[in-house]
Amino acid sequence: MVGVQRRTTLIFNIIIAVVATLAGAIASIAGFGIGSLLTPLVASQYGMKTAVGAVAIPHLIATVLRFWRLRSDVDRGVFLGFGLMNAAGSLAGALIRLWVENPILTIVLGILLVFAGLIGALGYADEMRFDRRTAMAAGVLSGAFGGLVGNQGGIRSAAMLGLGVQGPAFVATATAIGVAVDAVRMPVYFITESAKIFSAWPAIVAGVIGVVTGTLVGERVLRRIF
Repeated sequence: MVGVQRRTTLIFNIIIAVVATLAGAIASIAGFGIGSLLTPLVASQYGMKTAVGAVAIPHLIATVLRFWRLRSDVDRGVFLGFGLMNAAGSLAGALIRLWVENPILTIVLGILLVFAGLIGALGYADEMRFDRRTAMAAGVLSGAFGGLVGNQGGIRSAAMLGLGVQGPAFVATATAIGVAVDAVRMPVYFITESAKIFSAWPAIVAGVIGVVTGTLVGERVLRRIF
């Protein structure tokens, strides 16, 4: 019985590593994707709230790595305006998630996560159009979304298109904003859930290995495209 459980856990973590590699590569090109792909997978084993905190760790590591390699292309004006609004929204979302302890919240978070994933996977985010004013509002709302369910990249990227950011600057700026978002939401997650989050350490390690590998591969592809 123990042997079967170990094999099942090993297979699950291998799947996480493979999906994380794909997610890291996608994020290097599109500026988002890690939370969209990894959070539902980790949640299937550890639950939604633990998954959001656990996935935040490989997400931060991959985002910092990507930022370091693309930092010269960041649009500082967009980052200081839209990006900080996005981070503020993320902090608000994380605090709401921390304070509201209710089984219903788990259901709501699951629905929101599926909704966010569908927006990105079906290309609806690409069809959204924002002007500069509505882009700022979308930045706050998408940030709150990220704080709640750890998945906001598709909506954030759609809002950034309304700010005229394109090419390498788009990916670099989205990455810089992602670092800011992780920096404000992760401490909130760890205040009360550190034990639960680190109970998922095998998935976290597999996720880190995968996203780092995918990020390095995706960054090469990005440079060839642009």
